[in-house]
Amino acid sequence: MAGNDSEPEVAVFAGGCFWCLEEAFERLPGVIGAIAGYTGGWVENPTYELVSTGETGHREAVKVIYDPSKISYERLLEVFWKNIDPTDPYGQFADRGEQYRTAIFYLNDEQKTLAEESRRRLELSRIFDEPIATEILPAKEFYPAEKYHQGYYLSFPEHYRRYKTYSGRLGFIKAVWEENRHFRLFPERERYWLGWRKPADSELRKLLTPLQYAVTQLGATEPPFRNEYWDNHEEGIYVDIVSGEPLFSSLDKFDSGTGWPSFTKPLEEWAIVEAEECEGFLCGREVRSRFAGSHLGHVFEEPTGTGKRYCINSASLRFIPGEELRRHGYIAYEGLFK
Repeated sequence: MAGNDSEPEVAVFAGGCFWCLEEAFERLPGVIGAIAGYTGGWVENPTYELVSTGETGHREAVKVIYDPSKISYERLLEVFWKNIDPTDPYGQFADRGEQYRTAIFYLNDEQKTLAEESRRRLELSRIFDEPIATEILPAKEFYPAEKYHQGYYLSFPEHYRRYKTYSGRLGFIKAVWEENRHFRLFPERERYWLGWRKPADSELRKLLTPLQYAVTQLGATEPPFRNEYWDNHEEGIYVDIVSGEPLFSSLDKFDSGTGWPSFTKPLEEWAIVEAEECEGFLCGREVRSRFAGSHLGHVFEEPTGTGKRYCINSASLRFIPGEELRRHGYIAYEGLFK
């Protein structure tokens, strides 16, 4: 994984009012800035007044400048989809017309491939009843909008908050994504996790049960034989309860006789961090999830049979049955159970 700053890269998205997309992207770690502007049309140097007629072919859009060593294009795609209504072919919320239609404008083949795959995965999740209407188009000349549009959410916060609320955007986002908060777009890709931000401690206390919080955040250990997954035999995968990082597969789960879920290996090697030295608990090394930093349990060297035993707290895990992988965005793992 890259650790140093790299050359900035650019992504372009149209999602209705550019004030709202600008805010959504600029708050992300790794995003250097987001520029409100116009693209996709045939008129040179368009103005807001011209674009507002809907007759220039331009759409309100944002040019996102980001550090790819800190945030990935995959993460930007997920943020884009979670801040629009992708089923609306005629505009966004209270804003109607060509200039408010949604699109992903790709700048190279890699962006095109990822954008198309992201749309396919969103469609297959069936989060939305209507077809996805967002287009994926080659990038055209991007024209920055007038100065007063730049950073509008910062310059005019009260007006901006009223607009975002009464346009219907804020309510739509909350209604759709609170219900589908466990959906992940590219969970199997290590780079996807660049730019993921762990919730604040106060938020974690709301999202997790007291036991889940104590285990993942404080390193506690749950009781053996009295936890959710120690004897679960369903097919599926186990993900981090906080972040959704893919951790283990039921195909590698076995009955160790300890009373905790036990696995021979991780589902993704990059998702597990092992302590360098043994620390008590019969000399097992602590294991944590890489991006959420959740305490998971311990790993032991087994002298015979399995080689390693990952002894994991159920409270650190969320189980996703094989038939629900697509629904939650873990489509890449469907093939494991066919």
